[in-house]
This record gives sequence, C-alpha cells and structure tokens, in this order.
Amino acid sequence: MLVSHQVLGFVTLAGFIAQGILGANLYNAEGARYTRLRNAHEAVGTAVNISYATTALLSLTAPPPILGKRQRGLNSIKLHKYLAIVHLTGMIATNILAKQIQRNYELKPYHRAAAYTTFGAFAAAMIVIKF
Repeated sequence: MLVSHQVLGFVTLAGFIAQGILGANLYNAEGARYTRLRNAHEAVGTAVNISYATTALLSLTAPPPILGKRQRGLNSIKLHKYLAIVHLTGMIATNILAKQIQRNYELKPYHRAAAYTTFGAFAAAMIVIKF
C-alpha cells in the first residue's frame, strides 16, 4: 500500500504540474484556444481528482505501522500529515472555486491561489517524507 501511495503521489504531482501549465495558458487565452485549453484543463483536473482521491484513500486505509517505540516531537511523518491537511483543504477549495468561476470570473485569483497552495503543500509533503 505504501508503494502504491508513493507511485500515485508522483502521478498526481505530474498532473498538478500539467494543471498549472494549462491553467497559466488558460488565463490569457481567447476564442477557440480558450475552449481547447479549458477542455484540457478540465480533463486533466478530473484525472488529478481521481489520482488524488485514490492516493488519499490508500493513506487513510493503510494499517498502522508496527513500531516498538513511538517517536516524540515533530518528525517527517507528522509533518507529512500536517501538510496533507493543508493540501486536502486546498484541493477542496480549488474544486469548489472551479465550479464557481463559471458564474463569477472575479474568483479566478482565489482559485489560482488555492491551486498553488495545494501544489506547494503536496510537493512539500512528498519532500519531507524522504528525510
């Protein structure tokens, strides 16, 4: 389960990067290019949501580690979990704002901020677990 969680984490990270590139290009696109980019952005978004949810479920349903002694204080696993709370919250906010943008384009900067926060916390969670 841990290996699947890690592999899907990298797949999700790649999807976040693709989303960021598409989203940045979408910001200033017009006409047919806007429609193409928006459709691609939504398709990649769906794939990212699926891989993210699967990765989260693997983490949440994994059996607890077998440890003889619990580590006290802040460690990489606790930091990883705290960052998971941040990126989960950002993921929810990003998805809610994505739906709201269709009715209110003034929400675009907030959607972008939520997406970048989600990506940053997700990437940081992947880095801290290695140390």
